[in-house]
Amino acid sequence: MREVGTVYVTGGAGGLGAAVVEAVRAAGGRPAVIDRVAPSVDVPHVVADLSDWDAATAAVASLVEQVGPPTAVVTAAGTDACGPILDIDPVDWRRVIDVNLLGTVAVVRAALPHLEESRGTVVTVSSTLGLKGADAATAYSASKFAIRGFSQALAAEYAGRVGVTCLVPGGMRTAFFDGRDERFKPGPDQDLNDPAHTAGAVLMALQQPVGSEIREMLVMASGEPSWP
Repeated sequence: MREVGTVYVTGGAGGLGAAVVEAVRAAGGRPAVIDRVAPSVDVPHVVADLSDWDAATAAVASLVEQVGPPTAVVTAAGTDACGPILDIDPVDWRRVIDVNLLGTVAVVRAALPHLEESRGTVVTVSSTLGLKGADAATAYSASKFAIRGFSQALAAEYAGRVGVTCLVPGGMRTAFFDGRDERFKPGPDQDLNDPAHTAGAVLMALQQPVGSEIREMLVMASGEPSWP
């Protein structure tokens, strides 16, 4: 197993991202966060809106100055716009693509020269809705299908130079569902994963020896219905 090293985590102020931050710290690594709000824990961070390509790129440069270059990047930031496509404001629909897909690409692109020097690892975050589309989730499913395609192409392009893992999580017990219409929230009895368990899978990908990669990981609660 390799040492975890310096890990940039997008969306690290909450949800899966915060769980990854804790897992990295517990493993002796050094997490650094890019998020639209500051994290509650004392870790190096940059506040940035990942829907802004230039801001996302600048955030990576700022973290390099603060903590040094990354040995890994985990792109856990994400947003959603639920509802029938004709009911969703086009601005909201596009923001899902801007944050989930383009924010991921911007951060990864900015970090790649550093990751190539260290034979580091990228962990992108798709979703079970990136395997199977769902009603009232056109924007989210589109963004998560696209992240899987981006990850596969990146793995081919950087084979032998940068490790690429695409994480495919099912639903988790996080604030991601807060503020939604009740129609689009998980039911009270739905089986959702603990984000710490999903973060443990991320850590396993980060600790693979150089030259060994987990290209894709599907991690979910055993009773969660989004896949298969």
